[in-house]
Amino acid sequence: MKQLAWLLKWTLKAAIFFTLFAFALNNQQDVTVNFFFGRQWQAAMVLVVLAAFAAGVMIGVLGMVPRWWTQRQTARRMKKNDSLTAYPEAVDPRATQTGKPPEVVTAPIIDGVPPQHGV
Repeated sequence: MKQLAWLLKWTLKAAIFFTLFAFALNNQQDVTVNFFFGRQWQAAMVLVVLAAFAAGVMIGVLGMVPRWWTQRQTARRMKKNDSLTAYPEAVDPRATQTGKPPEVVTAPIIDGVPPQHGV
């Protein structure tokens, strides 16, 4: 089963590669990209398409950086604090009164069926 998954993965990769390779071979014509102020760039069409794709990926990644940075800081803060204190509703309040370390409260499994939606 593992070998079949490996074979399918590599077959898909090869199909994508050969499709892109055929695309590149079919689009070797020179095109001119006109910029502002009379600037021009003349290159093969496949290079223009590749440059546009790379620019789109770069803009997308740069657009993700602020949210990624915020989530990373939140994860560090939660790791620095204790995860049990970050979610006080998950701590058993009776455990802190007895002096024992707090334990996470879990819902019981009834008839072999776990609770839905954490309830």
